[in-house]
This record gives sequence, structure tokens and C-alpha cells, in this order.
Amino acid sequence: MNPKLEALFDEPEKGYLQADELNALSQFVSSLPERINFYQRLRNEEVTLMQSVADALQKQFPQESEEKLKRSLQNGILMVRYAAMAMLTDDIDMVTKRLEGWLPEIVEAYNTQAIDIALYQLIKTQFAGRFSPAQMALLTPGLDAAERLIAGGQLNDESAEAITSESLIGLF
Repeated sequence: MNPKLEALFDEPEKGYLQADELNALSQFVSSLPERINFYQRLRNEEVTLMQSVADALQKQFPQESEEKLKRSLQNGILMVRYAAMAMLTDDIDMVTKRLEGWLPEIVEAYNTQAIDIALYQLIKTQFAGRFSPAQMALLTPGLDAAERLIAGGQLNDESAEAITSESLIGLF
């Protein structure tokens, strides 16, 4: 959960929440149904969404090996999942915290920075065509945080969720 919201619950012995604190909590709670619905949609449409991104990426980089493209796509899927979780919990810093320890090193080790930067642009473009501006406003900060890590040259492989070629049916 958002660290600012989480802090609201840390010290009830100090007294009741103030009006501004209650307002922040109320805003989060009132936006939660929209966040949950969008998260579920992302989850349910992940394969379709990422297949269109994979097809566009392959057209943009026909000279690159399938292995390099798959690696970038796998990292892209993880990035979208982290961005979705950050959107759900209203904690954009989660993306940076979760990715900074491994993403920059992976990008550097496999020399996929150009592919990855193009991938994230394709993700944003493809998703913007499928989701409303309000939904994209929820997801974009997380996507941008991941893109900054890549542009800064930080990557490493910690794939907590193993993404296999079977789970990415038809990416190529």
C-alpha cells in the first residue's frame, strides 16, 4: 500500500486521524473499485495485449535474434505486472523498488537497451489504444518509472514469476 496511507495506521495511540488524513484515505478507498477493475482487465487481457506488442516489436527489430526479443518481452511483461500492482496499491515507488535491483543489470548484460526502450514505447502506444485516458493515467507512472530505469542503464534478472514460452503462447 502507499507508504503515506500505510503511515496513517501506524500510530493510533496518538489520536484519531485528522481531516486531511481521512480525505487521503477516502480518496484511495473511493478509487479502489476502478483500480481493481482495471487491474483485472490488464490481467485478463495480458496475452492479447502483449502479443500485439510482440508482433510490432518483431517488425521493428527484424534483425534481432528471437532470444533477445523474448528476453525483452519477458522483462516487459514483468514491468507491466509491477506497474499494475503499483497502480492497484497506489504505490508508484514499488516499481522502482522492485525493478532497480535487477532490471538495469539485465539490460546491460544482454545489450537490449534499444529494444527495451522501443518495447516500452510500444506498450504505452498499444495500451493507449485499448484503455481510456483515465486508466492510462493510473498505469503510466509505473510504466515511466520502469522506462527510466532502462534509460539509466539498470537491469538484472530476478524474475520472481517465471515466464515461460508456454505462458506467452504465440509471441513469435
